[in-house]
Amino acid sequence: MHPRPSAAPLQRAWGIRRKAGGRIYLIMKIEILTLFPEMCEAVLGESIVGRARKQGLVQLRARNIRDYTPDKHRRVDDAPFGGGYGMVMQCQPIADCFRALCEEWGERPRLVYLSPQGKTLTQAKAKELAGLPSLALLCGHYEGVDERVIEALVDEEISIGDYVLTGGELPALVLCDCITRLLPGVLAADAAFANESHYDGLLEYPQYTRPAVWEGREVPEVLLNGNHALQEKWRREQMEERTRRKRPEMLS
Repeated sequence: MHPRPSAAPLQRAWGIRRKAGGRIYLIMKIEILTLFPEMCEAVLGESIVGRARKQGLVQLRARNIRDYTPDKHRRVDDAPFGGGYGMVMQCQPIADCFRALCEEWGERPRLVYLSPQGKTLTQAKAKELAGLPSLALLCGHYEGVDERVIEALVDEEISIGDYVLTGGELPALVLCDCITRLLPGVLAADAAFANESHYDGLLEYPQYTRPAVWEGREVPEVLLNGNHALQEKWRREQMEERTRRKRPEMLS
C-alpha cells in the first residue's frame, strides 16, 4: 500500500464545474509527477497561475514520485544497463505513482513526458492540451527514465526547445503556465491572449505605456488619438510586419 501525498486529494475531473462568463465549464486538473514537488509548488503559487489556483479556475498539484518507491532510502534510480554515465529513473515508482493518480481521479489522464526528444511545444499544442479535462506531466531527472515506462504509459513527449536541462520540472512549469492562461476565466477576456505572439500565427504588436515621451522616443500617434478602428488596423499591420522581419518562417 503506497502512502498518499500529504496534499488533500483532488476531486474527479468530470464532477467539477464552475461558471464563467455565464457558461458552465469543467475545471481542468493538472498533476506534475516529480522528484521535486517543493520546487514546482514554489512557482505554481505565484502570478497568474497562483491566482487561478486560489480562485478555483484550475486544479494543479505536484506529486512526489519518491512516495511510491519500496526502497527504505527512497531511491528511485539505478545505474544503466550496458554502462554509461549517470543514473536512470526506475519504472516501478513512476508506474505506481501514475496508477495511483488514475485510481484517485477515477480516470486516466493523458500522460506527457517532458523530454528534449519530444516535439517542440507550440501555442497550438497548448490550446489542444487546454481542452482536456485532465493532464499528467512526468518529469525525468538524472539520465532520464527507463524506456519501458515510456513505452507502457506515456502518451506523448514534449520539449520546450533543443537544449538539455537538469530535469523536466522547468519544462513542466512552462507548460502549466502556457495552458492555465488559456483556460476560461483565468485572463480578463479572451482578447487578452488572442492577440499575443503565436496565438494566431503572428507575433504580437508593440506595446507602450506612460510617459508618452521617454528620452526623446515618442509613442506612435495612432495610439494616442482615441480612434479605435485605426488602432486595431495599426496593430494588425504591426503584427504582420514584425512577423515578416523577426520570424519570416512563421509565414511560410
